[in-house]
Amino acid sequence: MNWDQAKIELQNPLSSDAIRPPPKGKFGEYVDGLHVIREANRIFGEDGWSYEVTRLEMSHRAIVDLTYGGETKQQVRCSYLCAVRVNVAGVIREGLAVGVGNGKPENEGDVIESAVKEAETDALKRALRTFGNTFGLALYEKDADKRQVERRKTTQEKVNEAQTVDDINALIAEVKALNKPAASQHLHARATSLHLHYDKDAGKYVVIGSLND
Repeated sequence: MNWDQAKIELQNPLSSDAIRPPPKGKFGEYVDGLHVIREANRIFGEDGWSYEVTRLEMSHRAIVDLTYGGETKQQVRCSYLCAVRVNVAGVIREGLAVGVGNGKPENEGDVIESAVKEAETDALKRALRTFGNTFGLALYEKDADKRQVERRKTTQEKVNEAQTVDDINALIAEVKALNKPAASQHLHARATSLHLHYDKDAGKYVVIGSLND
């Protein structure tokens, strides 16, 4: 792994597109597990980093009675504590987190799996965040104006920068939501410049050469 190149990437701001709003009932924006794993693969290389779960244990379990409309039903609730160790070319980082699950007692296996997955994912994110902004470190700056987060691109800018059929198709819903004919026309013009054709039946753009494949 090329640490010099990796360090340049790690100093870049967090992409605004990676930021997710707080889950219902919680506070604070976050980045999801898929984003940090993709970024680790991109920056360090798929074979340049790894992680292991060093601790996993149930920290709480309870059966509670919940009453809805005069009817009482039981719910199982549990939480798991997970510790993760990340290794990037010999550089070690660790993270610790708790995951929570709840559901019907007869589905306790699914409840446990949900808690374990949440705990492992959050522990991994906490271990990776120490490497830089793209792993969510930027969000720990309480003053939002001082966060090292890149400016969110406008839909127009995304259309202008689109280079592939996948880029174009990813923008269809976003452009449609604007409900502006000019935006749709611009997307179509960009697609045409990339030699793409809109397939009405499929509801997406395709490469012109692939129409008869």
